[in-house]
Amino acid sequence: MKTYLVGGAVRDRLLGMAVYDRDWVVVGAIPEQLLAQGFRQVGKGFPVFLHPDTQEEYALARTERKSGLGYHGFDVQFDPSITLEADLSRRDLTINAMAEDEQGNLIDPYGGQQDLAAKKLRHVSGAFSEDPLRVLRVCRFAAKLAPFGFVVAPETHQLMCDMVNSGELSALTPERVWQEVVKALQTNMPSQFFARLDSVGALSLLFPEIAALKGVEQPVQYHPEGDVWVHSLMVLDAAANLSDAGMVRWAALMHDLGKGLTPKALWPKHAGHDQAGVPLVSALAERYRIPKKWQVFAEQVTAYHGLIHQGLNSEGRPHLKASTMLKVLKACHALKDPKTFALLLIACEADAKGRLGFEHTPYPQRDFWLAVADTANHVDRKAILAQGLSGPAIGEAIEHARLQLVKDFLAKYR
Repeated sequence: MKTYLVGGAVRDRLLGMAVYDRDWVVVGAIPEQLLAQGFRQVGKGFPVFLHPDTQEEYALARTERKSGLGYHGFDVQFDPSITLEADLSRRDLTINAMAEDEQGNLIDPYGGQQDLAAKKLRHVSGAFSEDPLRVLRVCRFAAKLAPFGFVVAPETHQLMCDMVNSGELSALTPERVWQEVVKALQTNMPSQFFARLDSVGALSLLFPEIAALKGVEQPVQYHPEGDVWVHSLMVLDAAANLSDAGMVRWAALMHDLGKGLTPKALWPKHAGHDQAGVPLVSALAERYRIPKKWQVFAEQVTAYHGLIHQGLNSEGRPHLKASTMLKVLKACHALKDPKTFALLLIACEADAKGRLGFEHTPYPQRDFWLAVADTANHVDRKAILAQGLSGPAIGEAIEHARLQLVKDFLAKYR
C-alpha cells in the first residue's frame, strides 16, 4: 500500500501558493485495510476515507468509464491493481494530474509541470469531454489562476465549445452548478469565470440573464468602460477587492440585471432598471437554489443601489429627503441588521468603482449611510413608553422619532 499527495496541493505548492486542503490517493489497498487503521469511510459511489487524525481525504486509486449522461453517468472501478498513473489519467487538467510520493518526489506522467511553466490549462485526455461539469471547473481554474497569467489551451477551449454545443450541460444539476459558482466567487478575479463561460458559449445557457447584458449601452460619461456586461464584470472584481464575502460579490454581479430589459430605443438611459432587475435576481436564485440570505441581499442591492448612490450629491450634501432615507434603511433591514447593511454598502461601493477611470474614486456614501443608520437607531424607546402609549401608537411614535432624528442629522450638513 502506497500513499500519494495529489491534485491541487501539489499544483499550488509548485506555484508558491498557500496550501489549505490536501487530498491523497492510496494505491494497492482495499477498504478493509484503511478501516483497520481507523479511517472513516464517507464515499458512496467509491471509497473515500477520512484520516482519523487530520480528517484529510484519502481515496483508493480508481478508474472511470462513461455509462450515461452528466457527471453521475460513470462506472467507477477500484482495486489494488490500479496504478497511480491510471488514477491520474482520469483527472481534468494536466496541472491537476500531478502527485508526490511520501519522500516528496514529483510524479508527473502527463506534463503538468511543463504546463505550469507555460501557464496553460490543458486537458489530460479525451475523457475530459465525458463530464460536463469540467467546463465549469476549467472556467473556475481560469479565474483562480488569472493573476498568474494562465490561459486555456486552444485545444481545450475547442473541446469545451464542443461539449457545450453537444447539449450535455443540461445534465448538470442546479446544486452542482452553484457549488462551482461559489468557489469561483472566492477567487481573486471571479470575473474570469463568467468571461470564460461566455467564451465557450456556456454563459447564455446557464445564466441568460447575465448574457443579456452584452452590448447594452450606457451613458458614456458615467460608464466609459462600455456596455453593461463589461461594467458588471468590473463591479464583480471591484467587490472582490473590497470584500471576501461571496454574498457581496454575487450581489455586485447581479445589481444591473434590469438594464438587460430596457428597450433598445431607450438606450443609453435605463430608468427604473433597479426595481426591474429584482424579479430576474429572484428567478435566478430560485433556479439555482441559492441560499435565501444571498437572494434577499442581492435583491436589496439591485433595488436600492441607485438611491444609495444619491445619498450625498457631488458637493457632499444630502440629496434625498429624510423620509426617503428612512424608507431605504427599513427596506434594506439596516435598523435590524446593521452588519449586513454595511456589506450592502460595500456592494454599492463596488458598483461605483467598477467603472473605467473610477477605480480609485472615494465613495463617501458608505460612511454617510452608516451614520444615518446609526442615528436612526438611537430612538429613546423608554421615553416613548413613558408617554403611556399602547398598541400601534407605540410604533407610530417610534417611526416619528426616527424621522426627526434623521432630519436633525441631515440639518447639520446645511
